[in-house]
Amino acid sequence: MIDEILERALAGEDIACEEGVALLRQTDPDSLEQIRVTADRLRQQQAGDTVTYVINRNINFTNICEQHCSFCAFRRDRGDEGAYWLDQAQILEKATDAVMRHATEICMQGGLNPEAKLHQSSLAFYVSLIHTIKSEFPHLHLHAFSPQEIQFIAREDQRTVVDTIAALRDAGVDSMPGTAAEVLDDEVRRILCPEKLDTKSWLDVVQTTHQQGIPTTSTLLSGHIETPDQQMQHLNLLRSLQQTAQQNGTCGITEFILLPFVGQDAPKSLRRRVGRDQPVLSDSLLLMAVARIFLGNWIPNHQPSWVKLGLPGALEALRWGCNDIGGTLMEEHITTMAGAIGGTCMEVETLQTAIASIGRPYAQRDTLYRQIAPQPALGSALPEAATAVAVFPAPG
Repeated sequence: MIDEILERALAGEDIACEEGVALLRQTDPDSLEQIRVTADRLRQQQAGDTVTYVINRNINFTNICEQHCSFCAFRRDRGDEGAYWLDQAQILEKATDAVMRHATEICMQGGLNPEAKLHQSSLAFYVSLIHTIKSEFPHLHLHAFSPQEIQFIAREDQRTVVDTIAALRDAGVDSMPGTAAEVLDDEVRRILCPEKLDTKSWLDVVQTTHQQGIPTTSTLLSGHIETPDQQMQHLNLLRSLQQTAQQNGTCGITEFILLPFVGQDAPKSLRRRVGRDQPVLSDSLLLMAVARIFLGNWIPNHQPSWVKLGLPGALEALRWGCNDIGGTLMEEHITTMAGAIGGTCMEVETLQTAIASIGRPYAQRDTLYRQIAPQPALGSALPEAATAVAVFPAPG
């Protein structure tokens, strides 16, 4: 049965959810190697041999949040030790530093801080964040605000989701992170993140975002209480979302990122239930391989998380169906505060050396996976568009 599933996948067919579950339940070493090889061959067919990376910076502008997700070690209440809320000067300083280090992208997300609406409205506060960056660096790609943040703004200001997304787009948001998805199964969400938007609402926000001309990424938070069936249902919803986008000719999903659960400093209730502090690499690799087999015809770019798996784990994922190593990040708080071991910043040269060590060529890309020349100049004069250059061959 496994041979038949993998042969059909290699022939270009989409496999079914139950077939993906069968792959995820394999424990035989020979079968696991077959799955790995199939995922690697599909990666080569669908995305090529070049491993890409992006120079970007995370800006988590506040960790003050009204919600209490059971996996989150990042959020704080106002007045708690470690609670923070960056002002415009701090955000601009971080963006300026990113540009000086040749970043092409700022990824900006934060907690759901009810005090945002004190800035005339919640939308006005988020627009001010956008303007802080775009007024100085108009060509810097702004990858910002999760579906949960969109719903929060709309609820706080009594606006529609469509109007909220359009306003953020017009202010300068270029793409949206596909975060807050966790696992798109309401049974899981009731335990993991009961205050977050439900599965249908998440899908509706992302689909509306695509219709408003904004591409998104996609994610899956894995390795906690979810089952293989729930993992595959999540992937199936992402695949259907992308199919709808392509059928309708709208923007869609640019990449899939697996986010293995890190529990070392997570809230104790979930940590006790999961029973481990760090991700199980073998489980993550198998899930990434099955994600490539299941999604690759529709979402060709797959990325591991070096923050969660460490750089050696992320490198191994490049043999299990991933074609991208991710971004430099420059600083990372959400996963690190949960106890991740991968670090908060990765130098470009470190990524390049690591990719070359496994015999693969590498290239810098932008957020939308256009390969670009490494940025030669400092300051705000970033190029209007990317050009397909600068692929560096593997050694030897």
